[in-house]
Amino acid sequence: MLLVHAHPDDETINNGVTMAMYQDLGVHVTLVTCTRGEEGEVLVPGLSHLASSESDQLGDHRIIELAAAMKELGITDYRFLGADKIKFRDSGMMGTEPNNRPGVFWQADLDEAAKLLVDVIHEVRPHVLLTYDEIGGYGHPDHIQAHRVAMRAAELADKWNISKIYWNALPKSVIQQGIDEMKKIGSSFFGADSADDIPFAKDDALITAVVDASEYVDRKMAAMKAHETQIALDGPFFALSNNLGNQIWGQEYYTLVKGTPAAPFGKDGRETDLFAGITP
Repeated sequence: MLLVHAHPDDETINNGVTMAMYQDLGVHVTLVTCTRGEEGEVLVPGLSHLASSESDQLGDHRIIELAAAMKELGITDYRFLGADKIKFRDSGMMGTEPNNRPGVFWQADLDEAAKLLVDVIHEVRPHVLLTYDEIGGYGHPDHIQAHRVAMRAAELADKWNISKIYWNALPKSVIQQGIDEMKKIGSSFFGADSADDIPFAKDDALITAVVDASEYVDRKMAAMKAHETQIALDGPFFALSNNLGNQIWGQEYYTLVKGTPAAPFGKDGRETDLFAGITP
């Protein structure tokens, strides 16, 4: 299994239980992170000096956070795109000044970046690829670029054909359930009143697969805590966990965009095993 993500922490939020479960099942899980997240907002006051507007050391700190998170999930093969050849810098949010800086991921030549990922594909020969949809989930330039690079690399990898490609997804029904539960305790999920207000919410009909791995929720939450500068312990993610627990974080959803759906299917008709139908 190969996962392609934009910044440290994206992998845990989107795929934490999926990664931990398949690693435990004997699957070789490889994570490629495209940037070090230098432009991220620092949510820990005591570490605010790391921000790009101050000492600009957040990227180095997030490397440490990623290592700690991967230890919690049991993942040993994690690397940055380009490794020692090149370092793509975090591009920041769409329309901001960092988007135009030389060396940011958003400005990278698509084929050149994709060829770096092709090297990884040829090395680890993944049967399944997980990445973002065409809008990067919510429009962040690095997420969009990660999607483009992953999909282009899959095309260029002439020595290995990836059997199934999935895009991360989160159904509107699940998000609405979370919003409703947060309202009951007088809180909110990113200030949204409806799932329609959440940019990464997908129509339920677009969700074709679900990984139900509730027994790995504790490890996912520990990995989320490892990303201390990015995920506030008193923020909406942990509030959801406190109110919905395994129900909200124990299932991760996907849309199959390459390959053929295969049994077993859940009661909703979604695949329940991302490797179903693949012949080694």
